[in-house]
Amino acid sequence: MKSLKTQLSILTIILCFSACKENNASNDDFSTKERLIRIAELEIYPEYLEEYKVILKEEAEASVRVEPGVVSIFPMYQKEEPNQIRILEIYADEKAYEAHLETPHFKYYKNNTQKMVKSLRLIDMNAIDEESMPEIFKKIQGLD
Repeated sequence: MKSLKTQLSILTIILCFSACKENNASNDDFSTKERLIRIAELEIYPEYLEEYKVILKEEAEASVRVEPGVVSIFPMYQKEEPNQIRILEIYADEKAYEAHLETPHFKYYKNNTQKMVKSLRLIDMNAIDEESMPEIFKKIQGLD
């Protein structure tokens, strides 16, 4: 059974996607082309891995919970190489991303993990089938 925190995070993602979809249908100014989707690829020095994961988890949870423009900060790691971290980041638009960079929780994350990060690569992405995203999150929620 998933924790309440996990359930709330999933619900927040669903609500954000639903709101984005509704806004898209009713507001020509909000298009999927404005949404910022990124994959962050990080390599963490092994001696800092556990400490890094704690800080990252706190930052991701706060970002999704507190920031309306943050749809997803979903961190994960490779099973075979746990110090290889990937983060799926989805923001409502460029302004939401810029606002995210100015938050206290992001600044805390950045300032306290710089020495832990061996490499960082930010890869901007485009969704192929964004209309299916709300259904994906509904399915995840149903697995509880």
